[in-house]
Amino acid sequence: MSERKVLNKYYPPDFDPAKIPKLKLPKDRQYVVRLMAPFNMRCKTCGEYIYKGKKFNARKETVQNELYMGLPIFRFYIKCTRCLAEITFKTDPENTDYAMEHGATRNFQAEKLIEEQEKRVQQEREDEELNNPMKVLENRTRDSKMEMEVLENLQELKDLNQRQAQVDFEGMIDQYREFEKRERVREKEEDERELKEMLECVQVKRLKDPDSEEEEESSNRKQLKRSIPENPTDILTADQPAEAQANGGVKKPKIESWERSVGSLGAAGGLGALVRKKTSSSSPATATKASAPLVSPVSSSPAVVKKTPSHDPAPAPSQNGSSSLSLLGAYSDSDSNDSE
Repeated sequence: MSERKVLNKYYPPDFDPAKIPKLKLPKDRQYVVRLMAPFNMRCKTCGEYIYKGKKFNARKETVQNELYMGLPIFRFYIKCTRCLAEITFKTDPENTDYAMEHGATRNFQAEKLIEEQEKRVQQEREDEELNNPMKVLENRTRDSKMEMEVLENLQELKDLNQRQAQVDFEGMIDQYREFEKRERVREKEEDERELKEMLECVQVKRLKDPDSEEEEESSNRKQLKRSIPENPTDILTADQPAEAQANGGVKKPKIESWERSVGSLGAAGGLGALVRKKTSSSSPATATKASAPLVSPVSSSPAVVKKTPSHDPAPAPSQNGSSSLSLLGAYSDSDSNDSE
């Protein structure tokens, strides 16, 4: 453990590096490297698209018997991300690119095709000009004409840019804002003018038709008076039948069957006249009054009872304000006296 980080190792006195056997590795040995796909490709087995820049753990080897100006060419083996089919491509130092070899097809790349086309056209032109001086003159004239056209187009673009540079965009924005402000003020004034015209029309109509307004007010007052009762107690008689309201709002008491035949005990007419009040021995005046006969013929018409005014004091309970039970007792005493 003490020699784990020691830089100086122990060499024995009889150490001879020439005696160490050399490691013999095959020339086509493969190494595992990490790389990215150099171009877009499509797997031939499953049709999966593999885009440029996708990372793979690839196997790298040196291609035998292939050199470009003394530079070795390397081959890479990757696997499809979907079907795990093997795809191989190798370096192309002549074109500073990679070349697809097996397992996939390279997708269309417009930039590379344009470059190849330009190179092909340039090569054809050089071959034509090699033994034809007139062709050289024609190509130079064409080139000069194209340069003049390019310069004219460039000048037009410069003039256009200068015209656009002279335009004050900030001023245009300020003018547009002022225009919007004026429009808002104008709309506001129009709204106010329309509102004033409507108010004037309403006032003129009121001045022309004062009678109609008075009639409406009077009808409203009448309806209000009808809805409000004259007396607070009228609310209690609002639910009574029409006959009760016709009789002054007083509901007639229900007449029992025995009262129809005999009559009520407290009634002034009918059998009430035959009732004789009980005499008391203490007062001689009342005795003389009681000795007088109070006989009156029984008539079917009810007796007329004089109503005392509301300001008179109430009668004494001993004379006219007797209850129905006291009258019943007096009636029984009078029958017993008559029989004797």
